[in-house]
Amino acid sequence: MTGAPIRVLIADDEPMVRTGVRTILATDPAIEVVAEAGDGHEAVELARSHRPDVAVLDIRMPKADGIETLAALGRTVPGTRAVILTTFGEDDYILRALSGGAAGFLVKAGEPEELLTGVRAVADGAAYLSPKVAARVVAHLAATGAGSAAGRRASARARTEALTAREREVLSHLGAGLSNAQIARRLRVVEGTVKAHVSAVLAGLGVDNRAAAAVVAHEAGLVPPPPP
Repeated sequence: MTGAPIRVLIADDEPMVRTGVRTILATDPAIEVVAEAGDGHEAVELARSHRPDVAVLDIRMPKADGIETLAALGRTVPGTRAVILTTFGEDDYILRALSGGAAGFLVKAGEPEELLTGVRAVADGAAYLSPKVAARVVAHLAATGAGSAAGRRASARARTEALTAREREVLSHLGAGLSNAQIARRLRVVEGTVKAHVSAVLAGLGVDNRAAAAVVAHEAGLVPPPPP
């Protein structure tokens, strides 16, 4: 995004976490925190009033958790894109948020730069999965009867092999959290061409959002694994 700052709403029931997130975001002059909420219902009401570009949502909150809040935001403020904050042990919630249309996933214990990168990427129309979250999702799918790790990798590779070479290249950038504009610059093409490729990738993989496609990219080994 250029020009106006990225307007962000923070929703977490722990004041200390909200303070930490706000402090990190304040280090980027291109990001403005416009509201803070302590529960899901308050987050939706504040989003209606402030129309933020991005909502940073704790996955577990009173009154309405991150999943319910995500759905309510989609109904009432569809222009607001959601980044989900998670801790270890919440993989089922992550999968539900993934299918619910969340655009970004971050680990609360992650590096501050990841929060800034994730918010910027989501505001720019991309999907951002923390590498640690992506690795956990892939492992969790394999461990919960969704196929062995090797089987899922083979399946993901087969799905991506049905794409063209350029579409696989776009998918790898998508999995790394790049926006259409960033991908266009990498590939030296116009942004409209990238949009067409992304649509073809989603259709070819049989997924309905960029975050789900990013998971496939990680499963297929198109995105470098996170450092140990």
